[in-house]
Amino acid sequence: MSHWSPCKRREFIRRLRALGFDGPFSGTRHQFMVYQQRRLAIPSNAEYSVPQLRAMLREVASIIGYEITADEWNRL
Repeated sequence: MSHWSPCKRREFIRRLRALGFDGPFSGTRHQFMVYQQRRLAIPSNAEYSVPQLRAMLREVASIIGYEITADEWNRL
């Protein structure tokens, strides 16, 4: 069983693209990525901590319709 680990911003974006997101696009304060008609704001941190990563993945789960496990995230 895998565990959660911090993730670089570039790697986070690459994995979201593997899930079907498009972008990132420039917004007013943050860049964002799009999945169908839904937007996900991408913070400008160079690296995301585990709590921040898990919070963003909860939002991703609500957009795509299913939970992402640590194993699945690490395979992307």
